[in-house]
Amino acid sequence: MKVTIKDVAKKSGVSVATVSLVLHGNPRISTETRKRVLKAIDDLDYQPSPLARGLVMRYTGNIGFVLTEDHFLRTEPFYTRIFLGTEFGARDSDHFVLLATIPTDFKNSDLLPRFITQKSVDGLIIAGKVPQAFLAKLMRYHLPIVFVDYYPPEGEFSAILMDNLRGGMMATRHLIELGHRNIAFLAGDLQHPSIKERYLGYQSALQQHGIPLNPELEVIKEKTTGKESGYKAVCTLMSRGVSFSAIFACNDAMAIGAMECLKERGLKIPDDISVVGFDDIESDVFQNPPLTTVSVPKYDMGIEAMQLMREMLKQKKRTTKKIIVPVKLIVRESTAVFNDSES
Repeated sequence: MKVTIKDVAKKSGVSVATVSLVLHGNPRISTETRKRVLKAIDDLDYQPSPLARGLVMRYTGNIGFVLTEDHFLRTEPFYTRIFLGTEFGARDSDHFVLLATIPTDFKNSDLLPRFITQKSVDGLIIAGKVPQAFLAKLMRYHLPIVFVDYYPPEGEFSAILMDNLRGGMMATRHLIELGHRNIAFLAGDLQHPSIKERYLGYQSALQQHGIPLNPELEVIKEKTTGKESGYKAVCTLMSRGVSFSAIFACNDAMAIGAMECLKERGLKIPDDISVVGFDDIESDVFQNPPLTTVSVPKYDMGIEAMQLMREMLKQKKRTTKKIIVPVKLIVRESTAVFNDSES
């Protein structure tokens, strides 16, 4: 028969609450009592379960991971890699990660994930942009929160962010160094802080190299950042009749969609048009040609988010710490030197 915390309490002559305090190293417990409880644990070979600890200490051992439904698409697996990173970060602790998605257009009438309303999690990791209506409902529960790749316009929170501005500059500068001057920028959901910073990085790199900004080369009003939006954005760009020799797409999904549209129009990559993405998703290397992109340490972001959450739970207080992770340019075969004689 399995030994319980009650058995330990009975053998050591203390309450269940005292046994739990000993297990968690509470300094209020005397040395004599601690020794007695630890001896009982050893004699009975007691293995405390997360549920038993939670009942006494009022914590569940669970961390919720929330993202919108559109961020869970196979065509844009960026956030699923972050989720795996949080799971990696929890493996050496007594925490478990529970996943839930919410509607992309979450409304006041929509329900929060059940692990929030049933108080089955100790904190939340939120990946990517989420609707303000969701956050407004969520704040009533006063949970510790770590945001990943998003920072809400209101309030102060802990967050793991990437250096989007520098990444945008790196991607654009790479094209400029190859001789490109007419560089298009494709984006969706420009209200997302990460996308906006990549856009600002694009503009900054052009200005630093004395290249005038041309609004006709920007397609930034797509509603989403998926492959279909990238395809549509190139169609829009080409319908304007503006000359361009390179494209910087705000993420890899849009870049892949852009490449499909270019190929259908009979254009060769990179001979006719160079293309750069952002994120470095796994399918990039299987594109034809393999996609040049800005690499983001997705797993590391998840690990950092879990570590930050564990710190808050251990200290029993919410923090407003921001961690910026570096990015790097990965040059593959979708970009090439611009030959002006062909223009």
